[in-house]
Amino acid sequence: MRSATFPPIRVEPEVRAEVEAVLRDGESLTQFIEQAVVAAAAWRRVQAEFVNRGEAAIERWKQEGGGRTVDEVMAGLQGRLDDAKRRAAERTDR
Repeated sequence: MRSATFPPIRVEPEVRAEVEAVLRDGESLTQFIEQAVVAAAAWRRVQAEFVNRGEAAIERWKQEGGGRTVDEVMAGLQGRLDDAKRRAAERTDR
């Protein structure tokens, strides 16, 4: 099986020097670029899967009639805060 090649890329000399400065012992510029390309492709795949899961969750949420209103969420948070303040006050009264 023949291997494929990526097209050459042009960079400023400063960029090349910066990349060469971080190469590990025995690592070539080609190996570094290949690893970077593979990692970037994997990251984009993970991002796309994340977005797809989020969009699917939003669709399920819409089909199930939505969640709670902002007022309901804020009331719940306020209740938790009030409870925490009450417990803190009880501890200091002892």
